[in-house]
Amino acid sequence: MLNRKVIRSIIVIFLLAGWGISSSAQDPQFSQFYANPLYLNPALAGNAQCGRAILNYRNQWPALSKAYITYNASYDMSIPKINSGVGILAMSDRQGSGALIRNAISAFYSYKLKVSEPILISFGVEAKYYMEKLDWNKLIFADQIDPTTGNVDPSTNEKPPENDRVSVFDFSAGAILSYYDKWFVGVAAHHLTQPNLSFYNNGDSKLPLRFTVHGGISVNLSEGGLGNQNTEDFIISPQLLYMQQENFKQLNAGLYFSKSILVVGAWFRHNFSNPDAAIAMVGLQFSNIKVGYSYDFTISNIGGSSGGAHEVSFAWNFCLYKQEKRMRIRAIKSPSF
Repeated sequence: MLNRKVIRSIIVIFLLAGWGISSSAQDPQFSQFYANPLYLNPALAGNAQCGRAILNYRNQWPALSKAYITYNASYDMSIPKINSGVGILAMSDRQGSGALIRNAISAFYSYKLKVSEPILISFGVEAKYYMEKLDWNKLIFADQIDPTTGNVDPSTNEKPPENDRVSVFDFSAGAILSYYDKWFVGVAAHHLTQPNLSFYNNGDSKLPLRFTVHGGISVNLSEGGLGNQNTEDFIISPQLLYMQQENFKQLNAGLYFSKSILVVGAWFRHNFSNPDAAIAMVGLQFSNIKVGYSYDFTISNIGGSSGGAHEVSFAWNFCLYKQEKRMRIRAIKSPSF
């Protein structure tokens, strides 16, 4: 019989169906959307009043031989004199214990337009450089496995690709509209050029367009009405986020509860074909430091054997200029995590 390790290896190979040999690749996803703002929407670049450094870590399905591990590091800042923001983001996504590694670095620019006193619109663009590496020797295919003993034969009939590395440029854009600190709605379009990430010379593995629509409101339960200027008030923030990448569709619905330094959140993620996960989050937000942890409880067909997903975020806000030179236009008020 197949042992547990081999079974997990087989599962990981199927999980890598989007690795760029003969099918369309997909992007890694995060549960703490707003703790990774540049990745969510380029229009959020420079959204904080000053500078902002963020680190993100996600370990998805850890029980399945390190199926997906993703690291993000970003920095963005506002440019008050021209109502703009700039940012950079570095990402490393490791799949199947390093069988496929995707690295990327991005540059962002956003512009804040004050339409009226309550209404602010932010437009953003992103330029990204992708670098992917494939370790063919870490892959296990069906014809390598003895169905009786579970032993793995190193030989396979699968044809290795001509290249084990590929690099491409990519571009994205987004916009966000907010009404004071009461509500906001955003839209983003990633992979406008749909770059080809195939390792085969004649292969076709484009990164499909990824569309995101997101928004939410802030309800002040302490004062009544909308808005969350006072951190000591008890705030509840209903949120919706919809993503589509080729035939893959995902709807996320959730709530944030915040008071003083504490933020807790709960989300439900549905892939339309089946429920995917329930997400629990807890965060602490001080004057210039934010730390968050979330866990995805897998409720799809893959079940609890996947190990769910762990995600950690850390953000540090700091000013590189004097207080009186902060943005002439307010920042868009979005959730912390």
